Amino acid sequence: MRAIVLSSARATPEVREIPEPVPPPDGVVVQVHATGLCRSDWHAWAGHDDIAFPHVPGHELAGVVTDVGAQVRRWREGDRVTVPFVCGCGRCHWCRTGQAQVCPDQQQPGFTHDGSFAEQVALHAADTNLVAVPPTIELTTAASLGCRFATAYRAVVDRARVTPEEWVSVVGAGGVGLSVVMVARARGARVVAVDRNPQALAVAAGLGAEHTVLADGTDVPAAIHDLTGGGSHVTVDAVGSEQTCRDALLGLRRRGRHVQVGLLPGVVGHPRVPLERVIGWELDLLGSHGMPAVDYPAMLALIEQGSLAPERLVERTVGLQEAAELLPVFDTAVVAGMTLIDPRR
Repeated sequence: MRAIVLSSARATPEVREIPEPVPPPDGVVVQVHATGLCRSDWHAWAGHDDIAFPHVPGHELAGVVTDVGAQVRRWREGDRVTVPFVCGCGRCHWCRTGQAQVCPDQQQPGFTHDGSFAEQVALHAADTNLVAVPPTIELTTAASLGCRFATAYRAVVDRARVTPEEWVSVVGAGGVGLSVVMVARARGARVVAVDRNPQALAVAAGLGAEHTVLADGTDVPAAIHDLTGGGSHVTVDAVGSEQTCRDALLGLRRRGRHVQVGLLPGVVGHPRVPLERVIGWELDLLGSHGMPAVDYPAMLALIEQGSLAPERLVERTVGLQEAAELLPVFDTAVVAGMTLIDPRR
């Protein structure tokens, strides 16, 4: 099969022919119809994760089951499926209580094993991790859920517990940030979107952001406080840098809640966080790391009802060769939505 292969950290990605995967005893092989390209994949390419090379990246996917391991009970060939980017082991306390996103023995396609920038991908613990894609939802839409949209949904709904009329400010209007805008608006919140890219801010406004802030020399926390009348109830850092984390935290009102979604890998230096503000204003700091498969049905129901429309966030679809060229520069790419890959191109 064709796949994007990394020979080492920061090596030029190559599209190669490699052997087709075989399913683990408790897993399946999925023919990939669509897979997302996001900043987390760039972190893998850049060497910020513990990855064994050569390696196939890719962690957001949807497709059709083509082969099933002997221990799998719930899935058959031909099933249309997607999967969270964090796949639980299915055995531990966290998995048994519906919290596979923090499983200590988790697998992550594109990180702990070869991922979905390929025509096929093997997935572990299928009975715990796979999610059926309803026939009314396109596989391209489902592929956008596994990392960015599902993470945003859980950050807004389950971690921050956003309520109607609360102010939500999101720093970064890429795939995660735009998803936050859509989900927060569906919850009845008022949204401020912050980004360096005017095109991304225009998309955020089209999705319902009440205010946008161009982060180009602007005092972002001051702008948020001014626009919201004293600071947001909830802020989300959807980028992952010392500056964006700080701006989001300082944009909160007293007793506000901050959700950190953007990755802050230690390899680039742990961020200096204004903890004196956290203490003095009694702010809540929340992490959000994907969403377990058991929580997908509620989100999928809202998509089927039309309350959420993640397909609106897809900016472009490319083939493997173009994706290989985009991956090394994705951290600086000017995008106004999600990039999907169709490995069959």
